[in-house]
Amino acid sequence: MSKPLVVVTGGSGKAGRWIVRHFAEQGYEVLNLDVRQPDEPNGRTIITDLNDLGQVHNALSVYGRTGSEPVAGIVHFAAIPQAYTHPNDVCFRNNVMSTYNILEAAANLGIGKVVLASSESSYGIVFAKKFFEPRYLPVDEDHPQLPEDSYGLSKVVNEETGAAFHRRTGMQVVSFRLGNILVPGDYGRVRASFSQPEQRQRILWSYIDARDVASACRLAIEKDGLGCQAMILAADDTSSDCPTRELVRQFLPGVEKFNAPLEGRASLLSNAKAKKLLGWQPQYRIMEQPD
Repeated sequence: MSKPLVVVTGGSGKAGRWIVRHFAEQGYEVLNLDVRQPDEPNGRTIITDLNDLGQVHNALSVYGRTGSEPVAGIVHFAAIPQAYTHPNDVCFRNNVMSTYNILEAAANLGIGKVVLASSESSYGIVFAKKFFEPRYLPVDEDHPQLPEDSYGLSKVVNEETGAAFHRRTGMQVVSFRLGNILVPGDYGRVRASFSQPEQRQRILWSYIDARDVASACRLAIEKDGLGCQAMILAADDTSSDCPTRELVRQFLPGVEKFNAPLEGRASLLSNAKAKKLLGWQPQYRIMEQPD
């Protein structure tokens, strides 16, 4: 019996390589669509311009599995990963069109599940010209998304695009609003910044290990009946050694509404929805990881 196939876009990137590795370790066959070959192959890679719908269709069809054995799902992580590294229109166009093309190809080929990489940047705080405080803490999926940059805006549009395809086809679309993704080797650098907590104020001291992202992606592909959902993926704790309430007192003094006690070093991004709907639990904590 052949292995189930999952398609990962951006599988050669920072988070993508851990997603590909995790699916392979869990017994999946993996097809990676990216603009470059991975450093550590775990399956087949097809060099694909995701802004070209024809290439996306061809890459999915030429593999020879979509007709005889359905693809379990697509995990779409290929993107320009932050604001202001490219001209604004380039960032927006790339992130929005690549996502549309993945969803359009999935719909046309009968692929019923797609996971999208959204972002905490969709809330607007990270790249705002003038910093503003959340309306309440911890931030959850119901908090207003108020981006003013092209990257955060692209993530809001992508979530809405996923919702449109769900309405049209019934496709299951899960959009993960990701905190700052860390991989092994990042932790020493981040811990070295503990003496300057203001450096991570705009991301609300959030983080998520790429290996925890990978397990959430697999659970979202394996779970049925989710419909169209946005979920925050963040660690249970902050990327600071300062108690969370002290961070709030110093750096977010205007926040008056709290929906959780925020004891110890509790995260300011709520991951409760992902835990409830997926049965997901983050496994990697910043204080426990080697440099």
